[in-house]
Amino acid sequence: MSVLVVQGLSKSFGGVQAVGDVSFAVSPGEMLALIGPNGAGKSTCFNMVGGQLNPDKGSVLLEGKAITGLSPRAISRAGVGRTFQITATFGSMTVRENVQMALLSHHREIWQFWRPVAGRHLTEADALLAQVGLEAQAERATGVLAYGDLKRLELAIALANRPRLLLMDEPTAGMAPVERVGLMKLTRRLATERGVAVLFTEHDMDVVFDVSDRILVLNRGVLIAEGDGDSIRANPAVREIYLGTGATSGGH
Repeated sequence: MSVLVVQGLSKSFGGVQAVGDVSFAVSPGEMLALIGPNGAGKSTCFNMVGGQLNPDKGSVLLEGKAITGLSPRAISRAGVGRTFQITATFGSMTVRENVQMALLSHHREIWQFWRPVAGRHLTEADALLAQVGLEAQAERATGVLAYGDLKRLELAIALANRPRLLLMDEPTAGMAPVERVGLMKLTRRLATERGVAVLFTEHDMDVVFDVSDRILVLNRGVLIAEGDGDSIRANPAVREIYLGTGATSGGH
């Protein structure tokens, strides 16, 4: 069974169609990239899956269960993790404490936030940090981390929710080129190990073609191509409206 099934999603703003009748699916362990030129509708589509926007039409199914129109929190509870363009961490806490806080939320222990965090879910937090290569920085203040390390911490925090689906919105934004591929290869390895489906938007085409199992291409809200890297590179419509422009940035 596909982890995520999107059927006929549509959304308009002020009479202008942002996304029209988009359908796709993501399987366990699969890395699916959603790309397109500026104004293609990627962010709108992404946010309908994540619950930030309600679709005008269509449905979103997570492991066969409808999550269409649920709040982002309810979608998270259903098994969807998310990372954002701007990293959201607690700078005054240690790296380990940030992961422990995410684990408290996952275990529904928010009501216990007033209690000291130090000894709680320690083994699980350290295991997650080890998976993203941050175990040696567990006791460092998050506010002093290098940006690439912050991105890896954000990945650990997202995985603390034990998601079946991981949504990554421009995950490598602001990173150096060498760090971008490293982060996404790490994501791919963890997705494969955990059987997590990954849907991501990305502006760096080198990253997209390097780590994606499949690529979806949107243009003016319509899905114009779907396939592996070779078929997308060779697609005349894609080359004309996107890759053929010479731009390397996908925009939103």
